[in-house]
Amino acid sequence: MAQARFVEIGRVAYVNFGPESGKLCVIVDVVDAKRALVDGPTTGVTRQQMPFSRISLTEFVLPVKRNQKSANVAKCFDEHEIIKKWNASHAGKHVASALRRASLTDFERFKLMVAQKKKSLLVKKEMKKIKPKH
Repeated sequence: MAQARFVEIGRVAYVNFGPESGKLCVIVDVVDAKRALVDGPTTGVTRQQMPFSRISLTEFVLPVKRNQKSANVAKCFDEHEIIKKWNASHAGKHVASALRRASLTDFERFKLMVAQKKKSLLVKKEMKKIKPKH
């Protein structure tokens, strides 16, 4: 069974919806069963209440205390190099890939489609060679 990610003080979260979407933040306090107080001073997320439905929990946890000041959260965020770790993580790479794909021009999408067709054709040919005939 995979290790669960719990809502806890210091848990780094990725904002996946709303005006702050695409940014990382840190949970500084749990307001109730549906909302948390988050802060992301180095990523541009102001201290605010955010529903859990708008954030995705990451694997990173910072050693911050409940309702700690933004300056201390920023210092801890930078010391632990969360941005670098996020970019190296599977989820961070997936988000970067989706952003790259969304920013493709029409011609780049066409070139990608042609390359995928060529790859698919090569794979089919090789599979046909090794497939036993009945």
